[in-house]
Amino acid sequence: MEPVRAAFRVECERLERVLRGLDESALDRPTPCPPWRVRDLLAHVRAGAGRLVAMLAEPAPPRPEVTASGYFGAAKFAPAVDRDRIDGARAAAREHPGAVELAREFGRAWRATDAAVAAEPPGRVVRTRHGDAMALTEFLRTRVVEVAVHGLDLADALDRPPWTTPAAAAVVVDVLTTGTPVPDRLGWDALLVLRKATGRVPLTGAERAALAAAGIRRLAFGG
Repeated sequence: MEPVRAAFRVECERLERVLRGLDESALDRPTPCPPWRVRDLLAHVRAGAGRLVAMLAEPAPPRPEVTASGYFGAAKFAPAVDRDRIDGARAAAREHPGAVELAREFGRAWRATDAAVAAEPPGRVVRTRHGDAMALTEFLRTRVVEVAVHGLDLADALDRPPWTTPAAAAVVVDVLTTGTPVPDRLGWDALLVLRKATGRVPLTGAERAALAAAGIRRLAFGG
């Protein structure tokens, strides 16, 4: 748990520092996640970073059934689910329309999650909003994925170099590849693994074949 919690914490701290320096005009920039603008994507990330607080207030399922890698899949992109995700972020963005408010609310959300996780015993199991029973550590790994990968989207939208921390990148690569090493001959660094595995950068035919031979599948990516 501790390495995952540390990765969540440092990645959220990095994003929070970026948010504290945003001006209002940046919030209406388009993002690589249409139809969201920066403000909508930030609302989605804030909700994802804070989601564990309510989950930990609920009774624990008897056993985990889904891993972090298994959490991401096509079922979470059914039209109704996707529409709810899009509309929910837009509605949440309207609740905190200013840059200062967004930074403050994101900081509050991730710190509440960090505190809630710290209070739980080893082996705690949670149930996600999609009905998945997961070990707390595994679900926290999905939160690192959310903050880090959408951090790349935000950096692109803001025309800034990526700020992804090495600790978060390591967690995300492990989730996206289910722990299988990426073939060295591809020559990818950690950030390119994130972009390629989530479809942010298209795979070539040769890359697809190399990943398939290594037993790595592309994961769907959702909230």
